[in-house]
Amino acid sequence: MPADLTARLFAEIAARRGDLVRLTQDLIRIPTVNPPGRNYLEICEYLAERLGRAGFRVDLVRAEGALGDAPAHPRWNLVARAEGGGAGDCVHFNSHHDVVEAGHGWTRDPFGAELEGDRIYGRGDCDMKGGLAASIIAAEAFIAACPNYRGAIEISATADEESGGFGGVAYLAEQGWFAPERVQHVIIPEPLHKDRICLGHRGVWWAEIETKGRIAHGSMPFLGDCAVRHMWAVLAEMEAVLFPLLATKRTEMPVIPGGARQPSLNINAIHGGAAEQAEDYTGLPAPCVPDRCRITIDRRFLIEEDLAGVKREVAALMERVKAARPSFDYEIRDLFEVQPVMTERDAPVVSTTAAAIERVLGRQADYVVSPGTYDQKHIDRIGRLKNCIAYGPGILDLAHQPDEWIGIQDMEDAARVMALVLADLLAT
Repeated sequence: MPADLTARLFAEIAARRGDLVRLTQDLIRIPTVNPPGRNYLEICEYLAERLGRAGFRVDLVRAEGALGDAPAHPRWNLVARAEGGGAGDCVHFNSHHDVVEAGHGWTRDPFGAELEGDRIYGRGDCDMKGGLAASIIAAEAFIAACPNYRGAIEISATADEESGGFGGVAYLAEQGWFAPERVQHVIIPEPLHKDRICLGHRGVWWAEIETKGRIAHGSMPFLGDCAVRHMWAVLAEMEAVLFPLLATKRTEMPVIPGGARQPSLNINAIHGGAAEQAEDYTGLPAPCVPDRCRITIDRRFLIEEDLAGVKREVAALMERVKAARPSFDYEIRDLFEVQPVMTERDAPVVSTTAAAIERVLGRQADYVVSPGTYDQKHIDRIGRLKNCIAYGPGILDLAHQPDEWIGIQDMEDAARVMALVLADLLAT
């Protein structure tokens, strides 16, 4: 890359530092809380006006019929495209615009976008409106510095990543927006640190396990069959056999943090017996033997594991419990599953991003894999596009936390990296 182009790119980004701050603050102040999915159209219209002024062709796409889409909270997405002056690849920056609820423990207004020193505070600034803003600044700076580029640049702001992405990237992928013939490189600016390239993520299987019993009067439990006691036996078997088994497995994927290089199983919830009464109920519960007990499990699995084998482990556990308890009956219901994904290190978007990180930060990039899934799963599985990474500013540990913040210098450095990637892939 010509040295003068690098200098022009960095100068364009430096000149936009104040704009980067204001853009991030504006995005935070639109509370796109999911669930239920508030203000999705508002943030898409804000971005459409901004990117339209910058010369992008903008499409607003509602994910009609997708999981979560409803008249009260429609699932709106934005895709903006800027065409270069000749044939070439398309580089796509995909960010989700939804954020989780603020929760408790804040010392600042979660949607006030308060600026203090180098930090902007607010729900979703780290995960991931700061990354969205950085990608916009990078694209605008690149177009200004290299107006005769080839190919195309796309920026998307998509719905519902925090709840699976089905009203966002999954829907767009199903409609062909991420087809390999129209998009060749994807960067998702998730907050993995500005010196890290995230190649993919572990797999996930969510399921519900229900043990069944027979209701009876609590004074005569011998006439019933307690589903909670059956579930206790299931949990005991997990503690004795399944958790030790998971501890023996380890992946070669560079998953962070280190503890996530083993598979994991989390018991998300447990429900047994009569439903809880409303808060204003002042009476006692009914004296009944519970005839149903349910747990929700979240099993994260490794690329070396097979999903069918993961499910067989749980099914075999249930059968062992059944063999020891004559009246035991159960049901396993699948809720959600995602295969692990990992982009190869020699993929073009990986090598160009690694070179850009070294130029901007003066050190080699670190390659990581996420312990949890994000929208790469849909780009890989539905879009059939393998040349995809997550790279963005922010500290992952701050995501979903009170007093979430993002560093302005981190956003500016990430924008420099993204602009250099555009230059490597699209400059004539």
